[in-house]
Amino acid sequence: MSGPPLTLGDLAALPVTTVRGIGPRKADGLRAIGVDTIADLLMHYPRRWLDRTKEASIGELEVGEEATVLVRVQKVSSRRTRNRKTLVEVSVTDGTGTLRCTFFNQPWRERQLAPGLEVLVFGKLELYQGRRQMTNPVIDLVGDKTRRIVPVYPQSEKAGLYSSDFQDWVARTLAKAEPRGFAEPVPAGILAEHGLVGRGPAFRGIHAPDAMGQVTQARARLVFDELLRVQLALVLRKRHLERTTAGIAHRVDDDLVERLLDRLPFPLTGAQQRVIAEIRADLASDRPMHRLLQGDVGAGKTVVAVAALLVAVAGGHQGALMAPTAVLAEQHHLGIAALLEGFTVPDRSGSLFEERPLRVELLTNRTTAAERRRLSTDLADGLVDLLVGTHALLEEGVGFRSLGVVVIDEQHRFGVEQRALLRAKATGDAVPDVLVMTATPIPRTAAMTVYGDLDVSVLDELPPGRTPIETEWVRTGDGGGAGDAAAEQVVWEVVREEVTAGRQAYVVCPLVEESEKLEVSSAEETLDRLRAGALDGLSLDLLHGRVGAADKERVMAEFRAGKIQVLVATTVIEVGVDVPNATVMVILDADRFGIAQLHQLRGRVGRGSARSRCFLVGAGATEEAQERLSAMVRTTDGFELAEVDLDLRGEGTLMGERQKGRNDLRLASLRRDREWVARARAAAFSIVDDDPELAGHPALRDEVELLLGADEADNLLKS
Repeated sequence: MSGPPLTLGDLAALPVTTVRGIGPRKADGLRAIGVDTIADLLMHYPRRWLDRTKEASIGELEVGEEATVLVRVQKVSSRRTRNRKTLVEVSVTDGTGTLRCTFFNQPWRERQLAPGLEVLVFGKLELYQGRRQMTNPVIDLVGDKTRRIVPVYPQSEKAGLYSSDFQDWVARTLAKAEPRGFAEPVPAGILAEHGLVGRGPAFRGIHAPDAMGQVTQARARLVFDELLRVQLALVLRKRHLERTTAGIAHRVDDDLVERLLDRLPFPLTGAQQRVIAEIRADLASDRPMHRLLQGDVGAGKTVVAVAALLVAVAGGHQGALMAPTAVLAEQHHLGIAALLEGFTVPDRSGSLFEERPLRVELLTNRTTAAERRRLSTDLADGLVDLLVGTHALLEEGVGFRSLGVVVIDEQHRFGVEQRALLRAKATGDAVPDVLVMTATPIPRTAAMTVYGDLDVSVLDELPPGRTPIETEWVRTGDGGGAGDAAAEQVVWEVVREEVTAGRQAYVVCPLVEESEKLEVSSAEETLDRLRAGALDGLSLDLLHGRVGAADKERVMAEFRAGKIQVLVATTVIEVGVDVPNATVMVILDADRFGIAQLHQLRGRVGRGSARSRCFLVGAGATEEAQERLSAMVRTTDGFELAEVDLDLRGEGTLMGERQKGRNDLRLASLRRDREWVARARAAAFSIVDDDPELAGHPALRDEVELLLGADEADNLLKS
């Protein structure tokens, strides 16, 4: 292997079968876990390292202690239990003592664990019939390695791949690459600024370290590389859009926004003032705005959005607000129309009047054909100032005279393509400004990674007068017995008291992942049970995803009007439903819901000045469920909950927003590596601002395209 230093592109061009010891069968197993090339093999990182200078010994272990011990297999036996299951018993030793490992229903262990083999055993020490044992411990085949630090790789029993295999293959690969070394794609100045080792020492330090300090240094470098590639793709797209698309330089000194703020019954929070100033600065620029507005439930995002839309209207342009559901669109329409009632704008239609009323219209799948035709004509003539709607806004027949600002509510319900379709509604060369809103707080690191092509504004204060919601976890067993009924009864008594006092309540039914049909039947059963029992005599009704549009509209109208006292629903009420008179939220089987959903559901109450309560009814069957429910009781701060959620669930679901991009995070973690996300983003800006096309950094550009996938890279780099 003579020639210039090896790039990741060079390594990605070599199939794993070029490594001695990887034949067709092993190659098939590697393909099943996403390892096709030498580059994939080098980026299949150890999941932990055994430091032989600090390893535990059998003789030191206490009963109940969880530990990893390096042992040699002495004896293996197998027998059938009375219920016809296979029981494999393995006797192991490390010289300080002996241990029995028992494996239930894993007959293949008898073949795997031959006497004389050295293995790594991880489990909890128990005492059974006077003997020390571990039941179903994790086994790593590490081979007979004499080095002080042994890398332990993710194994796949199914594919026949063991840690010792990876040790051998990676060692051969590193030895073969030694003469040429590894190319260095990151500028030396950035490596020095962050104290990072080179690419070659990083690969050797992660796979074949001589000391644990090398592992730490290697991991920092390789984590930085992964995060830098994602940030480069996002920053390249952001800067490309800014450079190549013309925006509308809005006049931001008109008094329409001031009139809106003057008529509010409460002062703006400091956060609202700050965010409106950030948005006005964007709108005054001739570059199109691409901003994400994060605000916790009740933080006052709607006022900020309307202020942005009014800037467009003041300059003779139009505004559009797109919501994910008809219920939410209708609610926005009602709220915005009420907020702007009596407002007038200059009449540019050539009529005799200098002013006309500011016009706010609604477009959803419920809008009649005749109404659509009228709306279409008035939009094209510029007579509609603000259009609120659902996906219906994206349809071909919907054309604006001059679309200036677009607000998209609940970003996670819309894809990049839908945002592009809305931008395409522009007339002429100027692209409308886009403000994306979400009430699902996103941890800062995730926002930088998932929405890194957007500028981010945060509303982190609640308006005065909002009463904090009291949250209580009502613990049930998992058997639905008398104890559960008694625990629930306390909740239904509170609901009855609140309704008697003129308030209203929500009851949210369990999330049934397998089927919407099951979820509907669960909601219907709950309604029948409450009508016949605990809430007998109260006015109850039902809302779920299969309720027809007309019925849904009727139920929501009656609930808003107070005719329905208790609304039994599925998660269709999760986003945006706003009934200030509702003061109790009961979530049944709350441990089935994620933190983000629980927080959104809780946010449906506490919208007025009256005391509000949320009851989380559930067993908390797993440790993670208990953590979730305890966090909900502890805080109502959505941003704090988002960090807890990230710690509990990991970033997989968050990175899932970014399709192929998530494949690049093989080692980096948005939880553990929060600091490196910010550093990588700053580095990406410094590189791209000096070299907008990465012409002077071809190796970096190649890595972005290689590791984010061709389609995604094309979308990120050229969109």
